[in-house]
Amino acid sequence: MPGAKSLFDPTTLAKFGRLSLIARQVVEGFLSGVHKSPFKGFSVEFAEHRQYYPGDEIRHIDWRAFGKTDRYYIKEHEEETNLHAHLLVDASGSMAYHGENSISKFQYAQFLAASLAYLMLHQRDAVGLAVHDHRLRTLLPPRSTSKQLMHILRTLEGTAPGGETNLAPIWDRLAGQLRGRGMLLIFSDCFDQVNRLIHALRHLRHRRHEILLFHILAPEEIEFPFSRRTRFQSLEAGDQFRQMEPAMARDEYLKNFQAFCHTLKVQAANLQIDYHPMRTDEPVDRALGYYLMKRMARRQ
Repeated sequence: MPGAKSLFDPTTLAKFGRLSLIARQVVEGFLSGVHKSPFKGFSVEFAEHRQYYPGDEIRHIDWRAFGKTDRYYIKEHEEETNLHAHLLVDASGSMAYHGENSISKFQYAQFLAASLAYLMLHQRDAVGLAVHDHRLRTLLPPRSTSKQLMHILRTLEGTAPGGETNLAPIWDRLAGQLRGRGMLLIFSDCFDQVNRLIHALRHLRHRRHEILLFHILAPEEIEFPFSRRTRFQSLEAGDQFRQMEPAMARDEYLKNFQAFCHTLKVQAANLQIDYHPMRTDEPVDRALGYYLMKRMARRQ
């Protein structure tokens, strides 16, 4: 079995090709506890259980679970544990960017979304998918059927990033289209004006959705390591190029970039939105941990 680092390394995972294999590799490896994490030993089998507390009905104790763990667990009713989740994947042109030694931001979003869909459907949750750039490309309503994973993976595999970024209006529109309360998992580089993004996120929260925002960035966008005169190309308007001396722009760029991320993080926290920056050169299984923490906190 490969080492823990290579098991979840995005570049290594890309060699598997098909998203179905990648998602299975990530989820099964994560849940088997092959790497050190606060979820070592966690099993999907016990995802619908909670710890027994004095006062609970003894007749509801799952004795099979006790035999395996030597701890008392109460098996919750299906309607108490299942949820409706929507995966919102940004497929705008800027998501096509990839660093020198990493996969593209869109590929990384594919890996995250596919792995989380695999996990949630295995837990019998209903999962839907929305893919967009400046327009809504695909909207699959949440379902918990065995075929839903296939539909989600085929949609993700058949999507290529392109088109201009216009996140806030799309998220605003989706707030009115997504029916019922649920959990939204957003995968985006958040390339939009921060005040517009916060307004759209506030609209989604007003609909009482729980939100996990995965802010996907390439290392170069975070560190701006360029030193020689560089030709930059717009990924959303491919015929636009700009030559510049990176050293002259680096300080100003980093100042503005860090201020943007800080504002997004603080405002998301004010809205009780879980904000998680994700680098495309970091292990993809971190997203599973964030989701499971959110799900367990939700049931407590």
